Amino acid sequence: MMDGHSLAEVAGAIGIFVFVTTVITVIIVQVGATVRARAALAREDEYRRLASSSADAQRDIERQLGDIGERLAAIEKILKTVE
Repeated sequence: MMDGHSLAEVAGAIGIFVFVTTVITVIIVQVGATVRARAALAREDEYRRLASSSADAQRDIERQLGDIGERLAAIEKILKTVE
């Protein structure tokens, strides 16, 4: 049979095991949250770069369309004078 001292040792061992398990679990959860947060920031930065690149491309296309419109107007003017 176990005396009071042995029960205290078992209870202490169980308590330490539970404490260590809790600490390890909290550390794993926090590390996972940090990794997820860093991944989210990386995605957001990539989305910002993509949006900036898209805006630049859109401005370039608008400029090109303006140039095409000017050229088309010049061609129409030439064709009207030829007729």
